[in-house]
Amino acid sequence: MLLFFTLGLFVHVVFFASIFDIYFTSPLVHGMTPRFTSLPPPARRLVLFVADGLRADTLYELDENGNSRAPFIRNIIMHEGSWGISHTRVPTESRPGHVALIAGFYEDVSAVAKGWKENPVEFDSLFNESKYTWSWGSPDILPMFAKGASGDHVYTYSYDAEREDFGAHDATKLDTWVFDHVKEFFHAARNNQSLFSKINEEKIVFFLHLLGIDTNGHAHRPSSREYKDNIKIVDDGVKEIVSMFKHFYGNDEKTTFIFTSDHGMTDWGSHGAGHPSETLTPLVTWGAGIKYPQKVSAQQFDDKFLKEWGLEEWKRKDVNQADITPLMASLIGVPFPLNSVGILPMDYLNNTDLFKAESIFTNAVQILEQFKVKMTQKKETTLPFLFTPFKLLSEAKQTNILRKARSYIEQGEFDEAISLCKELIHLALKGLSYYHTYDRFFLATNVVIGFVGWTVYASLLIIKSHSNLTRRVSKELKKPSHLLPCFVAIGILVAFFLLIQACPWTYYVYCLLPVPIWYAVLREFQVIQDLVASLLTFPLSHFVWYLLVFILGIEVLILSFFYRCMLTAGLIAFAVWPFLTQLWTRAKITSLGWTFFCLLLAVFPLMPVVGREPDISLVMGAGVLVLLLSLFVVTSLMKRKISFGKEELLVYLLQMINTVLSMYVVYSTHSSLFKKQGLPLTNQIVSWATLASSLVVPLLSSPVLFRRLFSILLSLMSTYLLLSTGYEALFPLVLSCLMFIWIYMEQETLQQSGIFSKQKLTTIQFSYNTDITQFRQLYLDDLRRAFFLVFFLVTAFFGTGNIASINSFDLASVYCFLTVFSPFMMGALMMWKILIPFVLVMCAFEAVQLTTQLSSKSLFLIVLIISDIMALQFFFLIKDYGSWLDIGTRPPLDSTPLRRRRAALLLNVNRTSPWIDESTSFPTQPALIPQKIGSMDGDLEYPIIACISHYVIVMSMAIFLVFLNGLAQLLTTKQLKLYGKPKSHLI
Repeated sequence: MLLFFTLGLFVHVVFFASIFDIYFTSPLVHGMTPRFTSLPPPARRLVLFVADGLRADTLYELDENGNSRAPFIRNIIMHEGSWGISHTRVPTESRPGHVALIAGFYEDVSAVAKGWKENPVEFDSLFNESKYTWSWGSPDILPMFAKGASGDHVYTYSYDAEREDFGAHDATKLDTWVFDHVKEFFHAARNNQSLFSKINEEKIVFFLHLLGIDTNGHAHRPSSREYKDNIKIVDDGVKEIVSMFKHFYGNDEKTTFIFTSDHGMTDWGSHGAGHPSETLTPLVTWGAGIKYPQKVSAQQFDDKFLKEWGLEEWKRKDVNQADITPLMASLIGVPFPLNSVGILPMDYLNNTDLFKAESIFTNAVQILEQFKVKMTQKKETTLPFLFTPFKLLSEAKQTNILRKARSYIEQGEFDEAISLCKELIHLALKGLSYYHTYDRFFLATNVVIGFVGWTVYASLLIIKSHSNLTRRVSKELKKPSHLLPCFVAIGILVAFFLLIQACPWTYYVYCLLPVPIWYAVLREFQVIQDLVASLLTFPLSHFVWYLLVFILGIEVLILSFFYRCMLTAGLIAFAVWPFLTQLWTRAKITSLGWTFFCLLLAVFPLMPVVGREPDISLVMGAGVLVLLLSLFVVTSLMKRKISFGKEELLVYLLQMINTVLSMYVVYSTHSSLFKKQGLPLTNQIVSWATLASSLVVPLLSSPVLFRRLFSILLSLMSTYLLLSTGYEALFPLVLSCLMFIWIYMEQETLQQSGIFSKQKLTTIQFSYNTDITQFRQLYLDDLRRAFFLVFFLVTAFFGTGNIASINSFDLASVYCFLTVFSPFMMGALMMWKILIPFVLVMCAFEAVQLTTQLSSKSLFLIVLIISDIMALQFFFLIKDYGSWLDIGTRPPLDSTPLRRRRAALLLNVNRTSPWIDESTSFPTQPALIPQKIGSMDGDLEYPIIACISHYVIVMSMAIFLVFLNGLAQLLTTKQLKLYGKPKSHLI
C-alpha cells in the first residue's frame, strides 16, 4: 500500500505539472535583432509616471462639487495632450502591469512561482534599450528592470520596505518621498558635471513609481477620502515635476510625459482579477511628439460615461497596456523591446506621416522576427512530414507584405503602408499563438490517457482489496504473459519518437507514464471480469439510480466551483437526507440538529465574498457565542458526572481567556487603525502568541473524542477571530456544530444497518495505534461518507471566501498580525485562515473513521477517485486566458445601480475601442478580458472560465489530504503533559 501511495503521489505531481507545459509555458523567444526607426525622434527624454492602483474612473470623474480631483492632469487633457484608457490584462498585479508597460508583453503565469518578483525567463525592456534610466519608488518594482538590464545604465532609488505600512498615518508619504528625491537629484546634478552630462543625453528615461494610491486603496478602499486625497497630492507632485523639467532643460520642448497606472482596484480594495475597475486604467500623455487635444462632436465610444466625466468633447484614444511600450520607444528613438507585442498607437503621435509609417513598419518587423524565431524553433524539433506550418503567413506572404509596405512608403502612400503593416502584425501575433500552442493537443491527449488509466487502476484496487464485490483472486493466478513485451515495445517506440524530435525531458514523462499505468490496469483483468459479473447480478434499476446519483453529486461539486450557490443547494439536500431514511424515526433530535445546522451553513455560500464592509460587531458576536458554548459544554459535562483533572480544567479556562483576549485585540486593533495610530505592539504580540499556541494547547486536553474535538475548536477559533473582519467569524463555529452532529449521524446509520452497536462519544478515545483488525470492508454507504468529506472540504474552500482568487480576501484580515506590506507573510496568514475550517473537517472525519471502524486508507482511495474525476473534467475546461486567479464565480458588483451601470459602460468601451482586437492577443490571451453577457435585468456577469485554479485545487486535494490527515491525527491522538501523569477520570 505504501508503494501505491508513493506511486499515486508521483502520478499526481506529474499530472499537476503537465498543465504548465501544456497551457502556461513562457511565450518569450530569444535571438531577434533590435529594430528602431532611423528617422530622428521627436523627444530626447521620457518621463513615465505610474500611479500604482489608480482607477480610470476615479481620476477622470468630477467630485461631488463638480471639480476635478486632478486639476493639472485635467488641464493637460483639455489643452496640451492626448488621453484615453489603457486596458490591462489579468492578473492585475503590479509586476505584470509594469512588465506590460515597460517591456510590452503580457507576463506568463509561470512568473507566479517567484511571487511576481522575477520572470523565470529573461526579457528585454524599454529601460534596457535606453541610454540611461533613472527610477524612484518601491523596492518591489524598481529592481526587476534593473536586474535584467545589460551594462550599468539603469539606476534605482528606493525607500525602505517598512514604509509600505497599511496601518500608517499617512501613506501619501510614499509619493512625496519620490517627488522630493527627484527634486534633490536634479538639484545635485547642477553641481555634478558627470551626472549633468548624462541627464542631458538623448534616449534617456525617468521613471517615477507612485505607490501611495495603491497603499491607501488597500488600507481604506478607493471610495475613501484618503484614496481620493492622494490623487490630489499626486497631481500636485506631477505638476511640480513637470515645471522642474521645463525649467531645468530650458523649455527645449524635447521632453515627453506619460501618466498611467499598472492596474486599478475594486471597490473593496483588492486587485488581481478581471473586474473592470481593475483592468481599466488612465493614460494621459503630453509633450514632445504627442498630439494636442482634439475636439470632436461624436466619440467612437457610444456611452454616457464621458458625459459623467465632462470629457465628451475631447477625443478619447484607448490602447492595450502593452501598446504603451512601442509608443514610448518611438518617441525617444530607441529600439522596440525585443519581446514586445504591443501595437504602436499612432493616434497619439504628433509627427509626419513618414515617421508614423516608418515606425509602424519597424513595429511590424520587430513582431515578425519573433514569429520567425518561434516557427524555426518548432520546425527544428518536429519531423518534416509531421510539421504543419501556419498557413496564413507563409514566407512568400511575409516577403510580399514587407515589399509592398516599403514600396508604399517610398511612393508616399503612407495610409496603404500603415494598413499593410497592421495586417502583418495581426497575422504574426496569430502565428505566434499558433506555434506557442503547437504541441498542446498531443500532450493533452497523453495526459488524459494516463489520467483515465490511473483512475481505473485506483478503482480496481478498491474493488479488489477493500470490498466484497468480487471474489478473492487466487495468488497463483497467472498473469497474461504477452502483456509485458507488448508494453515494453510500446514504450520503446514512444521514446524513440520523442528522441528523434529532440523533445524536452518532460515530454518523455507525460508520454511514457500511461504505458506502465495501463499495463497495471490490464494485469487486473480477472478483477474486471469479476466486477462485471457482480454488476450483472445487481438490479438494473438500482444500478442506474446509484450511477445517476453519483454523477449528479460529482457535477454539483464541479458546479460549486463556478456557482457558490450550488453549495447551498447541496446542503439543503443534505438537510432533507434524514427524512428519506429511517434516521428520522430512530434519532429525531439528532436529525433535527443535522437539518438545522445544514440549513444554517447553507446561508454562508449566499453571502458576498467580495465588496463587503468590515463589521467587527459580528466578530465580537462570534466570540461571545464561543464563550457561551464553552460554558454550556463544561457545565453539561459536569452535570453528566464527568470530572476533570486540574490540568484539563486549566486548559479550558486558558482557551476561554484566550478567546476573550482575541476579541479585545480585534476590537482594539480596529479602533487604533481607524484613528490611524498604527498596530499596537501589545496586540501584535498577543496575536502571534495565540497563533503559535493554537496547535499546541489542544494537545494538553484529554484524548476522549468529544473533549479533544471541542478543545481543538476553541483553540482554532481564537486564531480565526483574529483573522476575521465580518460574518466569516461565524462560519467555523457553525461548521463545527454540523461536524459534531455528523459524527452522531454516522453512528446512527451504522447502528441502523446492524454492523455494530453505538458507543458514547464521551467514552471513545482517540488512539494513534488503532487495531487494524477492527477495520471492516467498504459498503456502498461508504461512498456517501467519502462524498460528504469532499463536499465539506469544498464548502471549507468556498464557504466564506475563494481560495483561488485574491479578490476574495481582504488585507484587513491580517492587520492584527502585521500592517507592513509583506506579500508572502500576509499570504501565509490568509492561507492559515482558509486551512482552519479544513482542519476542523478533517478532525471530525478522524472521529467518523474511528466510530464507524472505517480504514482511512480505503476511504482515501475513494476520495482520490472522486477528486480525479473532477480534475479530469477541469482539465478539459482549462483556458489560458482570463484571470487565472479568478475561479469562475461571478463576484457581485457594487449593489448600487450607478456602479452596475458604470461597469457595464466600461465594458462597452472595452469592446468598441479601435485598438482592442482579439487578433492582437499574445500568446494566448484575448484582449477582451471581461465580457458582458446579455441578461434581462442588465446585470453584469462574467464568463464561466475554468482556469488553472480549478485544476490546481482538485489535483492538490489528494496531496493536501495527506498533510491534513497527518495534522488531524496529531491534533486528535497526541497528548502533552504539563507535569506528572495527566489526570482524566471518567465516572
